[in-house]
Amino acid sequence: MDKVPKSESDAALDDRPPADDGDKRTYLDYPFVGVGAVVWRGDEFLLVRRGKEPRRGEWTIPGGRQDLGETVRETAIREIKEEANVEIEIAGLVDVVDAINHDDDGRIRFHATLVDFAARWTGGEASAGSDAMGVGWFRLEDLTELGLWDETNRIIRESALIAQV
Repeated sequence: MDKVPKSESDAALDDRPPADDGDKRTYLDYPFVGVGAVVWRGDEFLLVRRGKEPRRGEWTIPGGRQDLGETVRETAIREIKEEANVEIEIAGLVDVVDAINHDDDGRIRFHATLVDFAARWTGGEASAGSDAMGVGWFRLEDLTELGLWDETNRIIRESALIAQV
């Protein structure tokens, strides 16, 4: 098999030093694409407790970085399987959100374009994959106690309408 040459941006990503926390997604020259899905099982939705930065230890919508050549829908299905060990069917797109974090000098430390879907659970017993510290099923009335990012709360609420919970 022929080795495919890396693009300049791929080479730059490999060559740059990681941030203090080891995260190679920081201080990029472009945003990276993250894809997630709010997975509904009846009136419960699935969250994962992040095992990596950013927001390590916090509850969030399961998902991850899109791979080259992979559609966003394929990414959502793969990432939910990897992070939470469940199978899903995509119900629809909820929104696309930009997460932008600046450092103390005002430089952009982190920029992710997040594509969020609503999905329905179709099988599997939820368990934490390698990128997660835990998984849990929650109800809308639990949102105020979870301390989630405002955009995450909004995405979860809007996903319930799309998934017709």
